[in-house]
Amino acid sequence: MLRCKMLLWQLALRLSYHVVPASLCLGGSDIFVSIRENSPMGQFISNLSIRGEPRDNTIRLCLTGDSADWFYLEGRTIRLNASASRVLDREVLGSVLIAELTCFQDDVIQSRFRIVVEILNENDNRPNFLQETIQPFSISELTAVNSVVFSVKAVDADGDMISYIIDQSSRDADFFRIDLPNSGNLVLNKPLDYESRTELQVILWAQEANTVEKFNTSAVLIVNIEDRDDLYPHFLPCTPVSPGLPVCMNPTYTTNITQRHQDAVLEFSPGPIRAEDGDRGINTPLIYSILSGADQGRFEINNRTGEIRITRAVNNRRRETNFTLSVMVTTLLPV
Repeated sequence: MLRCKMLLWQLALRLSYHVVPASLCLGGSDIFVSIRENSPMGQFISNLSIRGEPRDNTIRLCLTGDSADWFYLEGRTIRLNASASRVLDREVLGSVLIAELTCFQDDVIQSRFRIVVEILNENDNRPNFLQETIQPFSISELTAVNSVVFSVKAVDADGDMISYIIDQSSRDADFFRIDLPNSGNLVLNKPLDYESRTELQVILWAQEANTVEKFNTSAVLIVNIEDRDDLYPHFLPCTPVSPGLPVCMNPTYTTNITQRHQDAVLEFSPGPIRAEDGDRGINTPLIYSILSGADQGRFEINNRTGEIRITRAVNNRRRETNFTLSVMVTTLLPV
């Protein structure tokens, strides 16, 4: 039997290993929170869930990004960096603040987290009229009642619904009404008359319709009335038929002539023959004419000035001692 002798070598292996501790920057996550606009300085945003403490010399936290200056760190707490002169205004900044938090350990980047903060809207703005919609405007005195004559518009930075109100204490409030509360359309409520009023003023309010605060603002609207050709001319001086009625009684002009009057302009009392257009804002040129009594051309009238001239003398054999002329004035219609 073959016997083999075996030499066994015992090999002692010494195993050595180095245990690496977990990073102190681990454990964190992206942050998604909401805060109200106008929140004060130091408003709590969120706590960080990383393992380490920023006060340790081994880790360092750094905020970066477009909105990073709106935040500051207080240990592992993120707070709002606002002030009295630096207000968290949703209408200025938008609805979201975005930043990034980087965690360094021994000056080596270990992790990054997003910070997304939604700014919740607060009703902190009053409505404002668009200036181009509240400028003075003009309408014809013949504008039909119940027609929309103008539209105003106001906007609210908070997006609130706006309703429009005519201030009934304003001088000319009764001339207009609002078509629908939210439309801003002004409807003519009663007839206009240039000869009575050439300008109207009305105070308008724009008010929040869907808020508790009911913030509002006002504007004075000036409406200029344009004259239109709706009145006849009248002779001067004008004596109204009745008080407040723009209708004149025709005056009687008188003068004395002798046999010596020939080819001369006659002077009348109570004044020269003169008329004016009833529509003073238009002041249409007038045409004068003799309807009757011209005595075969003895009397002629200047059709633009109204002056009456006697063209030939009166002889002493005439039986009638008076001449009666009927004069008419009309407006010169445009061609």
